[in-house]
Amino acid sequence: MAIASTNPATGETLKEFSALDSRQIEERLAKAATAFEQHRRTTFAQRAQWLTAAADLLEREKEQIARIITLEMGKLLRAANDEVMRCARGCRFYAENAERFLADQSVPTDASRSYIRYEPIGAVLAIMPWNFPFWQVFRFAAPALMAGNVCLLKHAANVPQCALAIEDIFRRAGFADGVFQTLFIETEQTRKVIDDPRVKAVTLTGSERAGSEVASAAARQVKKSVLELGGSDPFIVMPSADLKAAIETGVTARTLNTGQSCIAAKRFVLADQIYDRFVAGFVERMQSLKVGDPLDAATEIGPLATEAILRGVDQQVQDSIAAGAKLLTGGKRIERPGFFYEPTVLANIPRDSPAYLEEVFGPVASFFRVADTAAAIKIANDSSFGLGASAWTNDAGEQELFAAELESGMVFINRMVVSDPRLPFGGAKRSGFGRELGAEGIREFVNIKSVSIA
Repeated sequence: MAIASTNPATGETLKEFSALDSRQIEERLAKAATAFEQHRRTTFAQRAQWLTAAADLLEREKEQIARIITLEMGKLLRAANDEVMRCARGCRFYAENAERFLADQSVPTDASRSYIRYEPIGAVLAIMPWNFPFWQVFRFAAPALMAGNVCLLKHAANVPQCALAIEDIFRRAGFADGVFQTLFIETEQTRKVIDDPRVKAVTLTGSERAGSEVASAAARQVKKSVLELGGSDPFIVMPSADLKAAIETGVTARTLNTGQSCIAAKRFVLADQIYDRFVAGFVERMQSLKVGDPLDAATEIGPLATEAILRGVDQQVQDSIAAGAKLLTGGKRIERPGFFYEPTVLANIPRDSPAYLEEVFGPVASFFRVADTAAAIKIANDSSFGLGASAWTNDAGEQELFAAELESGMVFINRMVVSDPRLPFGGAKRSGFGRELGAEGIREFVNIKSVSIA
């Protein structure tokens, strides 16, 4: 795949980049190894100062950065601004809390003193997606840098200018040369970087196939990996829910980032008593959404990121309809320049259709009617994914039941699933393993060393 910026709203290629050659990759790996020996010996206070400076830069330059995001992957400009500000908050969170998360922990034993210490491990390779081109990187990089590690970024091929801008922010914030580096590399080159002994761990957000390949490559070299592989999140609504709030939030949760979010609500599991009212309100709102230029403040739905993604979404929709799903609205490409797809709603989803079994990465909602909580949980869990889940009910017993029984890494009650620096982020089943964010996220890429003194 070419490393290039293509504006999804127009289809116009803005800028192209060349992949690094073997010599250039070797130079960057050597630089990372040297930088680690220095960075690991810096204090938490020094790292916090640099990470806070990065947050300051993000806040000061958010308009320019947001425009790069929008032009490269089509995100609404106001959403791109929000993403930049989230990155700043993530930096400040780890600048303020990393030392506490990684402080030595005393453990009572029969020795005179026993404790656990957390030490950095070296260079961590991050293979990151295009859908949140800044936030996905910062939620890995902020804790990794505060832990004393150094970072190598292999970003998605369609957001190279975002990758360069992130490297520039960390450099200007004060981090030493080689502590954070962007690598423009192809798939075959990525495998060689994973194999290199100077790379100590890998984190990937992406597809199941990519995650399987990367985890296998890391395992062959006995290296740690963390995977976030997407999901097909259920959005459950029971009779006691605030229906108006559930509908409005459900539309937002499905169309966030034009539906291109791993934690977007994708499967709407609705109690029979409220099904018809929810569907009517949801469809009406989807039909009213303004589709258009993501730079326009009035736009609510922008383009999909690439032509290939648009074709894939449309194929999933058409195959689901052919299998027996009922189309309630949308269902086709919008005939205009760029990669635009109609906000779409499907009902009566057959179990053997893509809308049931696969993650649909676009503005497509699937509806399921259930009789009770047991049926809702059965449908919600009938997926190979288990990233997030949202359940809407004002019944305290049902809230506890959903929290306990839904097979996912995150359950949000009466609100949509979000990524919050204070909470660990990650999934179960084929949505991956390991965690980002929270205290758990910063401890993924450290050596947890036990010390016992007689």
